[in-house]
Amino acid sequence: MSKKKALGRGLSALLSDSPADDRLEVDSMPVNLEAESATTPEVAPVAATPTNGMTEIPVSEIEVNPFQPRTHFDQEALLELAESITVHGIIQPITVRRLSEHQFQLISGERRFQASKLAGLETIPAYVRSANDQQMLEMALIENIQRENLNAIEIALSYQRLMTECSLKQDELGERVGKNRTTVTNYLRLLKLPPDIQIAVRDNKLSMGHARAIINVENADQQLYIFKQAVNEDLSVRKVEELVREISERKASTKSESAETASSAPASREIAQLQTKLSSHFGTRVVVKSDGKKGDIRIPFLSVEDLNRILDILKMYS
Repeated sequence: MSKKKALGRGLSALLSDSPADDRLEVDSMPVNLEAESATTPEVAPVAATPTNGMTEIPVSEIEVNPFQPRTHFDQEALLELAESITVHGIIQPITVRRLSEHQFQLISGERRFQASKLAGLETIPAYVRSANDQQMLEMALIENIQRENLNAIEIALSYQRLMTECSLKQDELGERVGKNRTTVTNYLRLLKLPPDIQIAVRDNKLSMGHARAIINVENADQQLYIFKQAVNEDLSVRKVEELVREISERKASTKSESAETASSAPASREIAQLQTKLSSHFGTRVVVKSDGKKGDIRIPFLSVEDLNRILDILKMYS
């Protein structure tokens, strides 16, 4: 089978020794809860399953995955999972690779592994697979991406790592994670936003829809302005898109004005200095035009709130 055809198989494509009917289903493996909780899985001798199949492995012989893309695990959620494991046992086996006869390394299932240690388990059911470091990284990242509770920034960072550390192109990455290239691109673009906005998306204070609208503005200061407006006023995605359009239209108008100004006589040094002072005073780009006898001053505003701020500076409130 060619490499390209294998890409679309996700995690199972990386498990070279997996039988066709034993594909790794990280989050959707059907399990009979009563059967598993009522009986203890048969412990297979360690040497009997050197690189394949499920067996019980001592928790003390398992080390964490150094390629684990997720560095933060909610402690309260881990304790809840540990309590569930104490009552029902491990419903879904972890997946490991063998390093030596009595040493294994996690491929997937670190939450279950950590919770099992909290629950005081001495052994844990696990699928034993063979994988090199490259495959370990890919499997850890792909499993992480398939989790339902990942935020958009975590997904974007995982996509970026797959591309940079596993030498995947966007279309190859899309096949590997089951997404089209446009979706992959939209996630990766989020990493170009200022850190404050990325953190807000990561902490679920701003949706991906909001972030995707904001990224269409090139200027970082304007991105941060829109972001603060969206958070402080609880703006909908549609409102943010309208605000972005207003800024884009204003930018196009400013370019047109600049072209007109460039074709006319250059402003005097005094006018240029005045324009700079006014822009600094009002916190926005003020345009001053003069033909030496008459002219006009333009003070743009981004929203009603921005207009009120400018009016307050002008002391036009009663």
